[in-house]
Amino acid sequence: MNMEIKEVAALAEKLRGNVSKVIIGKDDVIDKVTLCLFCGGHILLEDIPGTGKTTMAKAFARSLSCDFARVQFTPDLLPSELTGINYYNQKESEFEFKPGSVFTNILLGDEINRATPRTQSSLLECMEEGQVSVDGKTYTLAKPFLVIATQNPVEIQGTFPLPEAQLDRFFMRLSMGYPDGDAESRMLLNLAESHPVEAVEPVATGEDILAAQAAVRKVKVSEAVRKYIVSIADATRHSDKVKLGVSPRGTLALMRASQAKAAASGRDYVLPDDVKAVALDVLCHRIICKGFSISQSTSAPAEVLGVILNQLPVPKEN
Repeated sequence: MNMEIKEVAALAEKLRGNVSKVIIGKDDVIDKVTLCLFCGGHILLEDIPGTGKTTMAKAFARSLSCDFARVQFTPDLLPSELTGINYYNQKESEFEFKPGSVFTNILLGDEINRATPRTQSSLLECMEEGQVSVDGKTYTLAKPFLVIATQNPVEIQGTFPLPEAQLDRFFMRLSMGYPDGDAESRMLLNLAESHPVEAVEPVATGEDILAAQAAVRKVKVSEAVRKYIVSIADATRHSDKVKLGVSPRGTLALMRASQAKAAASGRDYVLPDDVKAVALDVLCHRIICKGFSISQSTSAPAEVLGVILNQLPVPKEN
């Protein structure tokens, strides 16, 4: 199935309209989750409890006619519950593989930082390579495959901060934030009798998302824009305020997000403004500033990137 750029933009608008019936006043976050879908990228929703992180994930899952699984991450969650396990079938007198929760299209990992590092690391292979290895055998996951993880950055007791390698596999880290007064008032009205997420109907299929992903990869990125993307990543690696700069995976993610931003806007070419629009959400969680651990500060990387984006020369449109 081939999809034109205008169809990608129309699909983005349908998803935005569908999810905004449930999540009010957060169109920017909805747009960026949509971009992650179009790039096949995993999402980390990080915010205080009660801001709608889980509801956002459920609204997107219900907007797509795909398989969905939710896992509540806890300290006693075993890696095999995610990846699967070989068990002995006495009736058949042989071992059989029982798939775990990752064998789905959209996996919601609620409070991911409550699981132990061993369980967290079981997601590394499936998030990066779309496959799972159990007892020496590799199983390919269905496509599309998307992990939407949530975590509370405020509460420390009983949590295990995500390591750098795991954070780098998340395409974007997004924050919901508090709604404004009007949005919160509308939320109370919508929730008076029932939860609006229960009424969300699918507006797209998994095949639509795969077609959109293929179309996004064809969006043109000029040499000047490619050099601009590389210069942003390179500047983080040489900043005197940064201990660990953006990885090459982060550079690629920035280009893909820029392509998706352009496609969702109805264009088949990337502008420098597309790069700027997604840079903070794609790169901040991949940077460790001096004097901070990767889990201690989200404002410091944003400040460093803000300075870099203001100082770097922007290529002019030809």
